[in-house]
Amino acid sequence: MARRDKSETPVDDLAEKAAKAEHARLEAEIAAHDRRYYQEDAPTVSDAEYDRLRQRYNAIEARFPQLRTLESLTQRVGAAPSARFAKVRHAVPMLSLDNAFAEEDVVDFVGRIRRFLRLAEDDEIAFSAEPKIDGLSMSLRYEDGALVTGATRGDGSEGEDVTVNVKTLKDIPHRLKGKNVPAVCEVRGEIYMTKHAFLALNKRQAESGGQIFANPRNSAAGSLRQKDPSITASRPLGFFAYAWGEMSQMPADSQSGMIKWFEQCGFKTNPLTKICRSVEALLKFHRAIEAQRASLDYDIDGVVYKVDRLDWQDRLGFVSRSPRWAIAHKFPAEKATTVIKDIEIQVGRTGALTPVAKLEPVTVGGVVVQNATLHNQDFIKGIGGNGEQLREGRDIRKGDTVIIQRAGDVIPQVVDVLLEKRSKKSEAYRFPTKCPCPLHTDVVREQTATGEEGARARCTGEFACPYQKIEHLKLFVSRRAFDIDGFGEKQIEFFFEEGWVKEPADIFELPKRNAQIKLEEQEGYGETSVRNLFAAIEQRRDIALDRFIFSLGIRHVGETTALALARGYGSWQAFHDACLKVAKGDEETIAEMDALDQIGETVIEAIKAYFGESHNRGIVERLTKQVKILDAEKPRANSQVAGKTVVFTGTLEKMTRDEAKASAERLGAKVSGSVSKKTDYVVAGPGAGSKLAEAKKLGVAVLTEDEWAKLIR
Repeated sequence: MARRDKSETPVDDLAEKAAKAEHARLEAEIAAHDRRYYQEDAPTVSDAEYDRLRQRYNAIEARFPQLRTLESLTQRVGAAPSARFAKVRHAVPMLSLDNAFAEEDVVDFVGRIRRFLRLAEDDEIAFSAEPKIDGLSMSLRYEDGALVTGATRGDGSEGEDVTVNVKTLKDIPHRLKGKNVPAVCEVRGEIYMTKHAFLALNKRQAESGGQIFANPRNSAAGSLRQKDPSITASRPLGFFAYAWGEMSQMPADSQSGMIKWFEQCGFKTNPLTKICRSVEALLKFHRAIEAQRASLDYDIDGVVYKVDRLDWQDRLGFVSRSPRWAIAHKFPAEKATTVIKDIEIQVGRTGALTPVAKLEPVTVGGVVVQNATLHNQDFIKGIGGNGEQLREGRDIRKGDTVIIQRAGDVIPQVVDVLLEKRSKKSEAYRFPTKCPCPLHTDVVREQTATGEEGARARCTGEFACPYQKIEHLKLFVSRRAFDIDGFGEKQIEFFFEEGWVKEPADIFELPKRNAQIKLEEQEGYGETSVRNLFAAIEQRRDIALDRFIFSLGIRHVGETTALALARGYGSWQAFHDACLKVAKGDEETIAEMDALDQIGETVIEAIKAYFGESHNRGIVERLTKQVKILDAEKPRANSQVAGKTVVFTGTLEKMTRDEAKASAERLGAKVSGSVSKKTDYVVAGPGAGSKLAEAKKLGVAVLTEDEWAKLIR
């Protein structure tokens, strides 16, 4: 065993404040060693010294469990993906699935499909149902039958090139079997590790003094993202094929047919996949798989249902980042009992105050949970909140014994209070009237559109509040925004506290200012890691328009809304000009923005407030000088309606309104809710009223449903 540095205080003698500082110091030092070992292949300490640091770090967390967060090294596998992995742009985005948590959600899912496709109650819908593997999503691109690229899901649009590593997996053929293989074929599925292989791997790792993995999914992800493919080859990884991306031609016309074709090509598919022809059959399958869950040799967290007919999948299309034709029916959340040690307040980027329960550590679903959201002030009082409500008369207090669950196996939340275990000295929790930030600004309850008191309490400090500034910066570098490698929450807090990054533009000034900062001399950094960080910053100077809009942190402008705005305006200049006019109250511009699909009064008021502040405009102006904002992706070049603005009005008889809108958007058209002089087509069915009259008044082209179908065909 390595000897302890004589200057170090024994962990048992550390006070909490000293332990927190030591924990942070060790985390930075160990993270730096991880980067040098995993990414730079240049370790600077012996294995024994590294183990000593990890043991001390683990011992501090064991004695002070409140220091353990989702960012803790004990919750990670290895290091972050190497910056040396090239990026791969997916030809067809790898989208996520909506979730169903209750049987009623599945009934609603099938009902929505019937309404969208205008099917009668007795019309049969066949679904392909399969276990939802808890692994790492992978896209494999074959050209002329040969494997050319293997890429991780990444953010759905762009992943990491791990081709060399996936070629070491025996479940992934280097060449597709059979005749008539499409010239371009992207096979998608899940890389996983079986439970017995995981246990055997951890046993070998322990015997050799190597990294111990937390669970099969993390071990699969860590094994795949190795810089050295021989390490990946030594790990027992499997692959199930279940989906596809770009295909030059389709070998089958159904989901189940494609699964059979994958098997013919040489892939493994899940043998439990089954065709279900009713809601009752879907729910029966879900219950059967849940009963088998513990006996399966791989982890699953639910069941996925997909409409089997591909022509129906095409008609149903997508909403935001999820397909309408598929859903993941998750298993019920696991529950556990623990004690609330304290209630702390977190301040979000919009100033919302969220109470968080600090818990006695408890394991739920294989994860140690120490924090749980309490939603808002009303939820603590026991009168509801965020769609959740405790049983009548059950408020939440410090010292309470509570039942918690991980919603969707992810977000911990309190679901009940055991009043029989409450102390007689217990006092009701008093929600703060001042922000916990150094400014201690007033906290106010937001107002609803009807003038009633809303559920959220907010800090009135706006951008003067340092907590809100930090949360804005965290959003800016997050995965769905600029996604800058090496910039996590702790790095943002460190750079902010040092005064080096106070607003987004400062991030791009870091390389230039490093002569004064000397980041490589800071704890946890070195010349190579600083060089990698600055390279990651440079790589993100080009940014997609929807990501940029989302990164600004405008209230009520999430990913879906940002994408709608990007598609609606096409370029940053057009969007920025419109925002400035909206801020000045220009009624015509406000009407044009309101006409965009998915954009309404709430979003417009948020944009007006954001760009009405000179401070915000300055932040945006300085940022746009540092980056290049790419125009929104161009619509299909062969579409007759690409770039056109369309309004549907009246009753459509051959397709539902949702289906008409989805088909128009797939062809690159902009669907609007109102008619203006910028409208190109109004598609009018029986019963069309004021919108048809306005179209005729403005001279806008009016089409029948048949004429529209002929145009887009």
